Amino acid sequence: MEPTVASRTALGAAGHRAAHQTLEGGRVFNDPLAVAILGADAEDAIAFSSAKPERRGLRLFVAMRSRFAEDRAVRSIKNGVRQILILGAGLDTFAYRLEPAANVTVYELDHPATQREKRRRLAAAGVAEPPHVRYVSHDFESEAMTGALASAGFNPGERSFALWLGVTPYLTENAVLATLGELGRFPGGAEVVFDYVNPAHTIEDARLRAHRDGLAAHVAASGEPFRCALDTEALHARARVVGFTEFEDLDIAALFARYLPAAPAPKPGPGGHVVRMGT
Repeated sequence: MEPTVASRTALGAAGHRAAHQTLEGGRVFNDPLAVAILGADAEDAIAFSSAKPERRGLRLFVAMRSRFAEDRAVRSIKNGVRQILILGAGLDTFAYRLEPAANVTVYELDHPATQREKRRRLAAAGVAEPPHVRYVSHDFESEAMTGALASAGFNPGERSFALWLGVTPYLTENAVLATLGELGRFPGGAEVVFDYVNPAHTIEDARLRAHRDGLAAHVAASGEPFRCALDTEALHARARVVGFTEFEDLDIAALFARYLPAAPAPKPGPGGHVVRMGT
């Protein structure tokens, strides 16, 4: 992505979250700020999604990954975690829906241009920036995040939870593995939820493969192409090397079974995944 331009794919993901609130009534994932943070772009995002039925699957995947990640984040907070990382935060609104009484600090890591755009949209929507949010400028491709976090007050000696949604496909594999390495080696321990996609040639379902190819063409045209696809077994093996011992990996069929059991679902197999890893 261009360093001086806010992420277009972050805006697209926010559009899916907003459209889900309207088109499915937030059935899977309820986010009362999803429409507000888009401002004048909300109506177009919802209309575009409504006019293209083929986008429903991606919209629901975005909703399901957010639901899974936030459910785990809330559980971690109840279990005493007080440091939440949102990696590649984009227009995510989790931090702005947290109750201050939770006594949690949220560190949002992202490119400066995307952070500026987010803060502009928050102000336009009348959403106050709560004191528990720390904005940390970070480029996953060119620098380690530990130093940037430390300068914002993060303590790697205390347990943390990370949400990392809609980011890994746009990074290089080296950057993804380096970030996992940092998380896995935090002395206080960490849990992370992120999504990833398997290599296109492994996706046997023709409809899923065609959808993935179409999406890849779309994001490439926006200037933010897919750069990373990960084999599930290889990813888990590499994560174990850097300290992760807990794994919960859900493909699209498993996500549908959990959140929309009555709806037609894709067959199990390679494609998009949401995974939870813990040390």
